Formats: sequence, C-alpha cells, structure tokens
Amino acid sequence: MFERTPQRPATTDDPVAPQPPERVMRISPLDMRQHRFRTVMRGYDRTEVVALLTEAADDYEHALREIDRMRSDLARMEALLGEHRDREANLRNTLLTAQRLADEVKEAAQNEAKLIVREAQGRADLLLQKAQVRLEEVDRDINELKLRRRDTEGSLEASIQALYRALEFIRDQDQQQRADDKVLLHRPRQPEASALPRPADVRDERKASS
Repeated sequence: MFERTPQRPATTDDPVAPQPPERVMRISPLDMRQHRFRTVMRGYDRTEVVALLTEAADDYEHALREIDRMRSDLARMEALLGEHRDREANLRNTLLTAQRLADEVKEAAQNEAKLIVREAQGRADLLLQKAQVRLEEVDRDINELKLRRRDTEGSLEASIQALYRALEFIRDQDQQQRADDKVLLHRPRQPEASALPRPADVRDERKASS
C-alpha cells in the first residue's frame, strides 16, 4: 500500500504566488470510489486495485479540500494585501501631505522671518537716519553755542576792557584831583573882594586930602 505524504500547512508568512488558472477536474473522488474494473484473465488483484483507488480517492479529496482551503487563504491574504496596500497608499499620501505641509510651514516661516528681518532692517535704517539727523542738529546746536560763547566771551572781554579803561580813567581823574587839591593848599590866600578899596572910594580920599 502507498503511504500518504504529509501536506505542509500553509502559513501567512509564505509569499503569495500568482494563482494558476483553475483546472477542471474530470474525475471526482466519488468516481474513483465507485468505479469498477472489468475482470480479465491474468489481471491485477482486485482488492489491491480497489484499495489503491480508495486511498487515491482519499488523497484526491484531501487535496481538493486543501486546494479549497488554500484558495480561501489566498483570497483572505489578497484581501489583507489589498488592505495593506491601501494602508501603505494612505500612509504614503499622509507622509507626502505631511512633507508638503512641513515644506509649506518651513517656507512660510522663512518668508515671515525674511519679512521680519526686512522690517527690522527698515526700522533700524529709519532710526539710524533719525539719529543721524538728530546728531547733525546737535552738531549745529553745539556749533551755534560755540559761536554764541565766542560772541559772549568777546562781548564780556570788550565790556571788561571798557570797564577797566573807565576805572583807569577814574583813577587818573582821582589822582589829578588830589594833585590839584594839594596845589590849592600850598597857594597863598587871596584877599577878599570886600576888603579891597573900590575905585570911587580912592577918588574920594584923594579929594579930601587935597
């Protein structure tokens, strides 16, 4: 008798091979069990032939069941593969969308940063211009103050010189007055006008003496 070769169970880890075209079975296990051979001279042992056909029918039926199970597993695995492919496609689309959004966010951030830098640069330039204008105004004010200071110093110096000359003049006048006073003190005293004889009185005295 023939021994059955154990069938290797299908696993989900096996790669999914392309399904071969379905073959139509012309003999079923029932046909093999019910078939009767004609009796001829010097033929095979009928019992062995029936036993072989019975075992072959069992193996054939088991093979058909295994094929059905494998077809069911193949359909299930194809469905799982389709789901995995859909998930992969969704994940790829999600990654692409996330990458696109990241690029857009990055670009927007870079544009905003450039805008902020330009605005800051513009404000800095404006402040620098205002500071430069203010510095020029301060320089003009300082120069004007220096001119005023020189004018004021010149005016004060002229006033001081004028006051000094006036003071010197007053001192000279004071010394001259003191000198004149000393001269008057040493000059002899003149008789008073009332004590001197008048010309009419002299004539009268002359007439009286004659």
